[in-house]
Amino acid sequence: MNQSGHVILKSGKDQSLMRYHPWVFSGAIKKTKGSFSEGDVIRVYNNKDQFLGLGHYQPGTIAVRVLSFEDRPIDDAFWKERLQDAIHLRKRIGLMDNPATNVFRLVNAEGDGLPGLIIDYYNGTVVIQVHSVGMFRMIVTFADILRELLGSKLKSVYNKSGASLPHKADIDREEGYLIGASPDNKVQENGLSFRVNWTEGQKTGFYIDQRENRALVRSYAKDADVLNLFGYTGGFSVYAAAGGCRSVVSVDSSQKATELAGENMKLNFARGVKHEAIARDAFEYLRESEGRFDLMVLDPPAFAKHHNVLPNAIQGYKKLNRLAIEKIRPGGIIFTFSCSQVMSRENFRKMAFTASANTGRKVRILGQMSQPPDHPVSIYHPEGEYLKGLILQVSG
Repeated sequence: MNQSGHVILKSGKDQSLMRYHPWVFSGAIKKTKGSFSEGDVIRVYNNKDQFLGLGHYQPGTIAVRVLSFEDRPIDDAFWKERLQDAIHLRKRIGLMDNPATNVFRLVNAEGDGLPGLIIDYYNGTVVIQVHSVGMFRMIVTFADILRELLGSKLKSVYNKSGASLPHKADIDREEGYLIGASPDNKVQENGLSFRVNWTEGQKTGFYIDQRENRALVRSYAKDADVLNLFGYTGGFSVYAAAGGCRSVVSVDSSQKATELAGENMKLNFARGVKHEAIARDAFEYLRESEGRFDLMVLDPPAFAKHHNVLPNAIQGYKKLNRLAIEKIRPGGIIFTFSCSQVMSRENFRKMAFTASANTGRKVRILGQMSQPPDHPVSIYHPEGEYLKGLILQVSG
């Protein structure tokens, strides 16, 4: 693999890399040397010609995603070592051999030292999603290494990278199986069953990052009338029903998602649960829900993916949360989330404060939520803590 090209940073622009932050922004680059193209592994130096790291180059705001701060070959042995470390972590946290949960994140990009690479495990099927050309070039190698490391735990490997690759990259975006072709899309999470559509669904097919927060909803759901907004395939709804809710409504703009939500409900509750799956705009439905619900889950898609749209996104979150606070029954509980990486915890709390103050109702924070340990965050890359949530109680 080409490691001859390199970039030299402007004076003072080496400080973040000296603190092991894994991104080099294009504005920090003073000049380049050698010949390299998108996806190549290149070397990064500071203005004093000191080596800083090796990483994948790509045109754009983030010009280099650093793979190693050590000067070492980025070869098959390197990739195997990183993937072994990721698998070992999942063993340590009890996910590799847990019959009650066979769906989890196997590789979480920067959190596992593999920026641009997401790998999720679905009961023997591994779904790979890459976000850079450099990682895309290695996808067959990753599949082969995973087959060696996982052994009988791996039945198939699916590439789901068509939508996640850089838009201007001139590469084949065709998705499909790299190994095997598993027809079994049923998984277990905390003893509950779900059908997952990794070929057509959002992300890699399921919002794995909400596993522990779904379990929290189950603990609050007893005898509640529950509204699951932006409900996708009904994860929170199934947990609410498992917690003994009185009724649950799943609302999502996708008809396919709501149909799968209904399937997932039937998969777990043979006797049936009072569940309604509605394909509709979440804001419109919420406006008409006056006093109907005493537990709401607000899990919208990322309203902001870039800092330049953050102000508009904050307004969107504020509007959604204000409506929920206004409409929920007295004493009701709201689980509210943001998966926008650029939305900080501080901004999210300020948003919730403003949304609450505008209603005049009494609102208390009962808990704060984040992503589970199979979505680790590098302490040097705080942007990796993208999921944040609050449990609010509304009175008055």
